[in-house]
Amino acid sequence: MQLTEEMIERLKADLTKAKTYEDLMGKDGAIKKLITLSLETMLESELTEHLGYEKYSTNGKNSGNSRNGKNTKTLKNDQGEIDIAVPRDRNGSFDPIVVKKYERTLGPIENKIISMYAKGMSTRDIQSHIQEIYGMDMNATLISNMTEKIIDLAKQWQNRVLENIYPIVFFDAIHYKVQDEGKVVTKAAYTVLGVDINGKKDLLGLWVGQAEGVHFWLNIMTELKNRGVEDILISCIDGLKGFPEAINTVFPKTEIQLCVIHLIRATVKYIAWKDMKAFMKDLKKVYGAPTEEAALMELENLESVWGKKYPLPVKTWKQNWSNAAPF
Repeated sequence: MQLTEEMIERLKADLTKAKTYEDLMGKDGAIKKLITLSLETMLESELTEHLGYEKYSTNGKNSGNSRNGKNTKTLKNDQGEIDIAVPRDRNGSFDPIVVKKYERTLGPIENKIISMYAKGMSTRDIQSHIQEIYGMDMNATLISNMTEKIIDLAKQWQNRVLENIYPIVFFDAIHYKVQDEGKVVTKAAYTVLGVDINGKKDLLGLWVGQAEGVHFWLNIMTELKNRGVEDILISCIDGLKGFPEAINTVFPKTEIQLCVIHLIRATVKYIAWKDMKAFMKDLKKVYGAPTEEAALMELENLESVWGKKYPLPVKTWKQNWSNAAPF
């Protein structure tokens, strides 16, 4: 079904007559008429494709299914409410795509509601905001049904099947102060960022816990295994005690790479400010070396120059060398 010349001319006349915003976007405004007509035209076209013959065509005789009137449906969108006529078929098998059977919203209004929810607004706040801005009444159940989609999508994403092998995976936790049951507490957002065999980054998952700990990381390793990961070539981590053992419990062949920045921070906190520039110049030769052999030579040089004055920082690098060298 296509827009006829008569329909187009009628719409043109409505648009030409419009003098105010209300004339365009109001209850009987030209834009609403255009949206209504467009949707109804698309629905009629969908039904024609579903039945396999045009309206009033003799091909429909004895076809086993036919048109069976229309239902009125009210949709909510940025312009308020729009009433459309949805065609039916006698067998009840017609399931339109442009406006699905149980759909009650149209266009970006749903995304806006989800965005408001994601920013922390309550259902009541969203209701009042939609009423104030769009002049639209939406009940709490409809808003809840929309926002629950976030949870469903998040669960699908969090449980999706992963690749068998990841050459590099970064494990880290970021700590936040958040309100929880009226109290301000610290929570850790555990982040797992993989690099796949094509060299592309892939966020494998996000988890929230009370504080960063090895036991929580061990649970995450087990979950990654259950979601299809068979091997990780190199795991990049911070200096959390027991972390390498937790990874190797689930992925025994994985090499551990300690974050160089964490190692540097653990080192320089023991260095006096007056020696910092000279010490860092020699330390950079260690972690910036082109080969492991060259790095070990520079580490020996670092110890010979600074070992007596600063034994602990040099010892930190030597003790963690097996997990600092893979890169």
